[in-house]
Amino acid sequence: MAEKGLLVVISAPSGGGKGTIMKELFAQDDNLRLSVSATTRDPRPGEVDGTHYYFISREEFEALINQGKMLEHAEYVGNYYGTPRGPVEDWLVEGHDVLLEIEVQGGAQVKKLMPECVSIFVLPPSMKVLEERLRGRGTEGETTLQERLSTARQEILHVKDYDYIVFNDRLEDAVSDILAILRAEKLKYSRNTDSAERVLNNAETV
Repeated sequence: MAEKGLLVVISAPSGGGKGTIMKELFAQDDNLRLSVSATTRDPRPGEVDGTHYYFISREEFEALINQGKMLEHAEYVGNYYGTPRGPVEDWLVEGHDVLLEIEVQGGAQVKKLMPECVSIFVLPPSMKVLEERLRGRGTEGETTLQERLSTARQEILHVKDYDYIVFNDRLEDAVSDILAILRAEKLKYSRNTDSAERVLNNAETV
């Protein structure tokens, strides 16, 4: 079996149910780890450094970018957000599977730096269902909701850049599909060449 963990990029449009899926994945697989993003914004009440985000200065963040120590990053409303490379690589070496819950732009950056990653795009059953889910939140006005739907359509256009598509119609099916993808990826020959060679080298002569 493969000894190194899998780096898994999971993306979905707003309202796609990605957060709920992630919670259930962690409940079912204790080998999973969730990457913690870094940001230059100030902590909000209740946020804990190292748990919700790594809160660092702009100078520290830019130094990490220049040193190639960020897997992906973006600037939003004057602050940087991104994924530090160090903790992710440490977990992978330890054999943990690391999930990156990021948008399509960040996913493309990770794919470029670490092409061996597994990328999964979570799709709603339809745009109608996606709109119903967003309206069901009851947290946004009509203008914001329409903006989210427009952004979702643009994000879904990038689904062709991902390795796998998972339809989030029923939560249990979506979670089962993702766990099946992880199991299948770990059985690929490209991830198990050393194990196969060990079997051959230890084979008894008939």
